Amino acid sequence: MIQKGSRVQIRRAGVGNVRTGAPIRPNDRIRLASVSKALSGGASLRLVSKGRLKLKDTIGKLLPYLPKDWHRVTLAEALHHTSGLPDFTGTEGFLKYFGSHLRGRIAPRKLLAFARKEKLNFKPGTRYRYSNSDNIAVGLMVQAVTGHNYGAELRRLVSRPLRMRRTLLPRGARLRRPFTHGYDVAKDGKRPEDLSQVASMSFVWASGGVASTPLDLNRFIRGYLGGRLFGDKVRARQHDWVLGGSGPPGPGINSAGLALFRYQTRCGTVYGHTGNFPGYTNFTAATPSGRRSVVVTVNTQYNEGQDPDVYRDLRRTWSYAVCAMLSN
Repeated sequence: MIQKGSRVQIRRAGVGNVRTGAPIRPNDRIRLASVSKALSGGASLRLVSKGRLKLKDTIGKLLPYLPKDWHRVTLAEALHHTSGLPDFTGTEGFLKYFGSHLRGRIAPRKLLAFARKEKLNFKPGTRYRYSNSDNIAVGLMVQAVTGHNYGAELRRLVSRPLRMRRTLLPRGARLRRPFTHGYDVAKDGKRPEDLSQVASMSFVWASGGVASTPLDLNRFIRGYLGGRLFGDKVRARQHDWVLGGSGPPGPGINSAGLALFRYQTRCGTVYGHTGNFPGYTNFTAATPSGRRSVVVTVNTQYNEGQDPDVYRDLRRTWSYAVCAMLSN
């Protein structure tokens, strides 16, 4: 999907349901995966603009129950992936628990508990390292200052202002219909395995659990970049760039800001986020004004380590989409 001003172009290939042959439709739900991190950025930075949160607020101040070694990590560092927080998704305890409780539910605090015995990867603010723990901490900070459930605050602060009517944060494995089915595409000729509802979203929560649609995601990135959630002062703070890629890396040269990535491509520079999860891979970006935007969603998972050749082709497709968006 590409939008230039009021003109929207939609291109589709393949199907959204291999059993029925139904096409991929722009108003059917998908798993946003790590693009959810941009939405947690939208919620927390809107609270910053309202004076409810500060970028220098620390884990020690807002989440004192977390390990003392983590207490000096700030909201800004968590949004920037310069916190040094160990990634709970890479711990042996999490992987074992997740594998045996795929459709179960788990509290956000317990996600970080899997990493509580791990030391910080580095002194906060000194390096970049992508970590799912960062956005779990951000979501918990939002809850701490508002006193409300993060999902409710995400609706109030982001979805409603941007008219994202089909966006939600499910806690379980169910994906509300209608949705585009996500698959594991078998290489041995077997029928693709449907992964759409195989795992509970409570295991990724604010770091990857949002369900939305391509149309809603397009509304989000345009509003997020275009200043509809917070003003120029906060937007300027987002643009504190360090070299670092989104997960998976987006097109061109990647740099990390606060809950935002810069993609410097051969056709120009755009800003957005990527994400993948079993069954889904997403890329969205926009120009600084939000007037031009792009959304590319694929209903299977690709990343640089899983299938390098196919992922290279997908990343090239993202670049082509950016060029088409920026062309006159």
